[in-house]
Amino acid sequence: MRWFVCTLLLGYAFAKHEEYDGSALFSVKVQNMDQVDYFNTLDYPFDIWQYASLMRNGMVLVAKTYVQLFQNELNAKGIEFVIESENIKELLELEDQLFAEKARSKSVRAVDDLTINWDKIYNLTEVNDYLQKVANAYPNVVTLVNAGKSVEGRDINYLKISSTNFQDTSKPIIFIETLLHAREWVTLPASLYAIDKLVVNVNDQDLIDNYDWIVLPVANPDGYEFTHVPDGNRFWRKNRRAGVFPGNLCLGVDLNRNFDINFSQDSSNFACSETYHGPSAFSELETSAIRDILHEYEGRIELFIDIHSFGSMILYGWGTGQLPSNAFEIHAAGLRMAEAIDAVKMEYNRNYRVGNSALILYRASGSAMDYGLAANIPLSYVYELPGFRGVGQTIFGFLVHPDFIEQAGMETWEGLKAGANFVTRVRSGYQV
Repeated sequence: MRWFVCTLLLGYAFAKHEEYDGSALFSVKVQNMDQVDYFNTLDYPFDIWQYASLMRNGMVLVAKTYVQLFQNELNAKGIEFVIESENIKELLELEDQLFAEKARSKSVRAVDDLTINWDKIYNLTEVNDYLQKVANAYPNVVTLVNAGKSVEGRDINYLKISSTNFQDTSKPIIFIETLLHAREWVTLPASLYAIDKLVVNVNDQDLIDNYDWIVLPVANPDGYEFTHVPDGNRFWRKNRRAGVFPGNLCLGVDLNRNFDINFSQDSSNFACSETYHGPSAFSELETSAIRDILHEYEGRIELFIDIHSFGSMILYGWGTGQLPSNAFEIHAAGLRMAEAIDAVKMEYNRNYRVGNSALILYRASGSAMDYGLAANIPLSYVYELPGFRGVGQTIFGFLVHPDFIEQAGMETWEGLKAGANFVTRVRSGYQV
């Protein structure tokens, strides 16, 4: 099947969500490896939301122009499918409606109130304001750090959380980041919940006494901002690097393919692709900022978690399918974290799967997770948080239901705590 460059013009200057009018979300059931390979190598103008395996369905968003053609192609290849949504624009509008209804019911709060509304997704300005307020309110524990600027000049901010101002070098560091992929809104509550429980509403003082923490809530500020603005795109994944085609078409680099680890080996060199790796390793300011944090504290970071959505998985390297030398320890820690999440998850979400990213998902190169391993972090992971599929309200994939936000933060926090406790047990001589 050949897909033509005329589709580059799709997505220009529409009313809100109008570019998705008639776009259909397919769930595809593959039955053999040939079908897996066909589906998982689809590229622009298709948008794979969930890669397929023999154990789980794939999901792909197809523009209106190609819906019938794609159905014909699947039928010709004998691939089973269900159209989960015939018009994803309706679900985008439903997401907007649900958040608007919650916003109307909220009362005005004091400027210095550090209570988080767990039924909204904060935009970039609100996140940065919150980080500043927390740092101002708890100066003995929290330091707000600017890691640099994004390609469009926005701040890349993170918090250092420590009872000893990072001066006790015997304390291990846990590093959490979210929103490397802009559209994965449900990951933001995970980092905000961690900040809340470490600083504002502390229930586990040992987590501050025994560890230092780095929390980077918005690793891709330009892309995230673009998912919120009226003339933006809710499903934008990449950063906002200028396009390589005339007219600035096909903007952006997939930041999770831009790290200098097996760069360009299992990613796309086509600028329109959602997995475009960029012109060179660390070509992007955002990935360079993360690299610099990792190396500033190299030797002290013992747990690095890059939080994504969706799929209910805890993944580890290498993205090539080769296992790291401490694979048994990494897998054991992953299982502890998964068990902690599964104990409190919503009953209709499946249990978390744990494993090597290439073996249970797909091969990928240039990822933050793999670079964490290369930077001598013993426990480096991707969390894939679950998508929401609630009773009575159908919200798929990257879309967020307000009723799931606090749950997403809470259950992920339980996994993070289990990971921290695993670090403690290993340091105390516990045999995995």
